[in-house]
Order: sequence, then structure tokens, then C-alpha cells
Amino acid sequence: MKPNLLVQILSVLLLSTHTVFSAERPDDAAKPNILFIFTDDWGWGDLGCHGHPYLKTPNIDRLAREGTDFHRFTVASGVCSPSRTAVMTGHFPARYSIDGHFAAVRSNANRGMPDWLNPKAPTLPKMLQSAGYATAHFGKWHLANNMIPDSPLPTGYGYDEYGAFNCAGEQMPVHEDAARAIAFIEKNAAVSMPFFINLWMHEPHTPHHTLPEFRRRFPELDDADNVYASVLSHADDRIGELLNALDRLKLTDNTLVIFSSDNGPAGSGRGGKIATMYDSATGEGFGIGCSVGTTGGRNGRKKSILQGGIGVPFIARWPGKIKAGAIDDVSWISAVDLLPTFCEIAGANMPDGYEPDGMSQLAALQGSQLSLRDQPLFWKGIPGSKGPVFSILDGKWRLLTSTGFEVLELYEVNKDPLEKNNLKDAHPEIADELLEKLQAWNATLPEKPNFECLSKYRAENAGPLPPEVKPRFQFDRSR
Repeated sequence: MKPNLLVQILSVLLLSTHTVFSAERPDDAAKPNILFIFTDDWGWGDLGCHGHPYLKTPNIDRLAREGTDFHRFTVASGVCSPSRTAVMTGHFPARYSIDGHFAAVRSNANRGMPDWLNPKAPTLPKMLQSAGYATAHFGKWHLANNMIPDSPLPTGYGYDEYGAFNCAGEQMPVHEDAARAIAFIEKNAAVSMPFFINLWMHEPHTPHHTLPEFRRRFPELDDADNVYASVLSHADDRIGELLNALDRLKLTDNTLVIFSSDNGPAGSGRGGKIATMYDSATGEGFGIGCSVGTTGGRNGRKKSILQGGIGVPFIARWPGKIKAGAIDDVSWISAVDLLPTFCEIAGANMPDGYEPDGMSQLAALQGSQLSLRDQPLFWKGIPGSKGPVFSILDGKWRLLTSTGFEVLELYEVNKDPLEKNNLKDAHPEIADELLEKLQAWNATLPEKPNFECLSKYRAENAGPLPPEVKPRFQFDRSR
């Protein structure tokens, strides 16, 4: 062989080898992908795998068959915005003066709320970005509101890409969440880039946006149940599209998928008047009369810090890492645990000085040990609400109090996870001990929102608010 020909062959081989190694990016390829599916008002009982008599959720049921179903997961609030704040920051939302949903600035001001989550706060996507992850958010935002046009966009919180509604700017149609997530997955799979996706679905929040093909799946149901079943079935189909995409791209084994909900079901659960309503972020759809979700026997519903408001589905699948077909009905896992858990999985470092309110639950997810909390959980509900507003879960006990810290309920949660047997009169000494801890925690909370998180439209003489953003998605009455 001629020397110059040998040099050419070796050069081609070296170039090919370099190209392959560059495309595989072995350091990043070893990192697991994370897909966090967070629905809106999806009750614990609203799943086929949880025994619902007519709701069909075959794709979520698939996650349960191939993963572990955690029955003691709780979110940090009974309403949307504070619940999502806990996921994003790993902190109890009361630390940011967020104890209700973000609305128009006048409503936020009247309730002592900021107008958005502080983008300077330590957030999960920022931490995962620092560990080499591509990050994206698709679906509901509600860490501000579309009626607050000067609020920060999701990119300010650590997302490389987003499509969202209930945020400033253009409102993404609610049913485009999975398609955009799949495109993001495909783009990053092509370059072997690990990804983190928050997929925050609209369903089954009002307005209920239905399509005829999904309503026809449940011809035997009355209107309220039919609408509710159809929107959940549509959401389940889109989850199936995501799972199929992971299969097609051979990413299933290296992807942690979690399905959960931001709080318990809305409405009374009994159905009501069938009427349409309009939402400035998502368009027109059916109203609260079609909200017939179930709590699986838990007391309370959305807006409550009782178990029906904070005890929600939580199913985790990670083939080879998380047990398949298993149920964990012991570990008390919280939404504030997600940030430290995901950071441990991703090998992401937390910022200097940052202390999460939660703890990594990787061992509990993998079934190597049950979760034994070494620090309490706290809740601050909607101020002025009837019933419990403050709560602490410490060890095996949970205490619930009124706004004025009057002891209302005490439960031994390991023996009574659905909180049916109030023991406040039987164990006053335990109630007193927990009350002291709860009041001490409350004393650490800010008295008012951070001024940096207030819209310019709060200012005196600022004039009228600008026109509301009109969504591209519209509900078709003829369907």
C-alpha cells in the first residue's frame, strides 16, 4: 500500500471515530432524562389503576405496571401556584408569600401575594442546567398570570425552551403540550443531550376543553361525567404519545417518568349545571359543573390542606431502577422533596447557601428503603379559609390548626393515613408540642411579598391594565 494512501485511510478512520465519540457525548449520555408530568386538579381516585369505575387511563396505568405507585405523596398546597412553587424551589411556598393562585394584580395585592415567583430564587431547572441538562417547560405555568404582562417569562427561571399558558406573552394551546415535548425530546436525543421536561398539563382544570372523538368514548355517561371522562382520556392519550416516543427513540430505560397532580379535585364531585365558561389564557370550555373528580376516600378537596386537597397521585417509572408493579403505601414523600431528589439523580450541585425544605427520596423511589423523614413538613393554606389553614407533619403525627392556631385536628398518620380518627382530645400533649413547632415556623415567614415581585401596574396612577392576552385556542360550541 502506498504511504500517502495509508495516511488518507488513517485520517478518515480517525475522523470517523472522533465524529462518533463527539455525537455520543459519553459524559452526558450516562445521565438519566427526567420527564415530570404534573396535571391540574387530578384527584387521587381519578385513575383506572386506583379503581375508578368508568375513567379510562391505560397509559397512566402502564406507568403503574412498569413502575411504583406511591400512595402517601403530598403536595405543598391545596391550590395551584403555591403547589408549583414548591416543585420549582424545593421550599415551602409560604417562604415566598405565595399561599394562593396568581391572579390579576389587584387580587394579588388584596391577598398579600406577590405577582410572580421571584426569578432570583433557586430553581430546579437552573440547577439541572448547571449539570449539563437541556431544560424545557410545556403546559400550564401559573407562577405568574397572563393578566400580568410584565411578569417574567419561564426562560427567566432556567428553561432553555418553553410553550406555556397562564404566563405573560403568547398562550400555548392546551393540547399542544405533548407534541412540543416530543419535538424537544427528539432534538436532544439526536445529540445525546440529557433533558429535563416539566410537562404541566391543563387537565382536568376548568374550562374543560373537549373534542368529539373523546366524548364518543363514553356514550353511556351523563353530560358531566362524559365531559370529565373525555378530558382525562385525552390527557392520557397524550401521555401515551410521550411514552411511545421514548420507546421509539430507545430512551425508555434511561428516563425517569413521574405522573402527579398539583392538588386534589375541584368542585363538589357531584356534578352540576352544564354550562360553558371563558378563560383568558385557554379559551372557552365547560365549567365547574363537569368537575366530578374523586379523592379516593380522602377528606377535603381542592383549596383544602386536608388529605383530599394535598394527597394526590404519584407514580414513578424508571426501568431497572424503580420496581415495576409495586405499591409504596408507607413513605411520606412531599413535593418539596422533588428538587433534591432530581438533583441527586442528575448529579447536580445545589447553590452555595441553599437549603431545601425537603430531602432526596431517591432511595425511597428505588425501594431500597422506606422514607423516614428527619425533618417536618409544613403547610400554610389559604388565609381566612374555613377549616384548617396551618399544618405540620412530624414523624407519625400531623396537626392541623385554624388561622389563629386553634388546634382542630390531630392524626397518627402511619396508622390512619386517610385521617379519619381525630386524636386531638386523646393526646393534648402531642398537640401542644407540634403547635409550638408550627408557630415557630410561622414566625420565620416574611410579613409581606418581596418588592421585586410586584408588577408595575400596582403603582398608584399607573392607569388601566393593558388588554388581556387573547388565546389562539378557542372552544368550538358546535362540537
